[in-house]
Amino acid sequence: MTEFSDLLDGYRRFRAHGWARERERWAALSEGQRPGVMVIACSDSRVDPAQIFDASPGEMFVVRNVGALAPPCEWGGGFHGVSAALEFAVTQLEVEEIVVMGHGACGGCAAALAGTFQGARAGEGGFIAHWIELLDPARERVLAAHPDPTSAEAADAMEHEAVRVSLDNLRTFPFVAEREAAGALTLHGAWFAIGSGMLHLYDEQAMAFRPA
Repeated sequence: MTEFSDLLDGYRRFRAHGWARERERWAALSEGQRPGVMVIACSDSRVDPAQIFDASPGEMFVVRNVGALAPPCEWGGGFHGVSAALEFAVTQLEVEEIVVMGHGACGGCAAALAGTFQGARAGEGGFIAHWIELLDPARERVLAAHPDPTSAEAADAMEHEAVRVSLDNLRTFPFVAEREAAGALTLHGAWFAIGSGMLHLYDEQAMAFRPA
């Protein structure tokens, strides 16, 4: 198991080699960022977008959370971290593309499918339960097509549905919908299979995921 001391060792390697090799890039980035793409990904330790897309610092604005979910636009009380990051990326950084990237073996999607945390209190899964309620409509669709929630087919379908839900939710934000309609912003769906290392892209017209 990785410990913080291991991370510090990694930092020292980065400082001695990675940072030194790209000193000019880091100097430029210290003046500001201008990524062209926002990626909404899962917090899962196995699916680092920078590694999967072989991206350099400054190329992607990344938000990670349980299930790689985008919530719908809501203006009420509470703290809206994903919404704030989305607003910053779109209206301030003016990214031109947003990628929602789900993945295989997603614990958040599995919990939503199985109802693992339903009725849980805060500190015992309650925060998780409330967050993955975003997938309740998707869960019903998946179970209607795949009655066995423990099947691999149901798991894949749930992970794919989560990407679709997030894409739909993104379009409830006026600043997203307006820019997409004007051709200034493009939304993409993706799903990464951990075991095979294969990235699949979502074809919205065909409503299907295909290998990239």
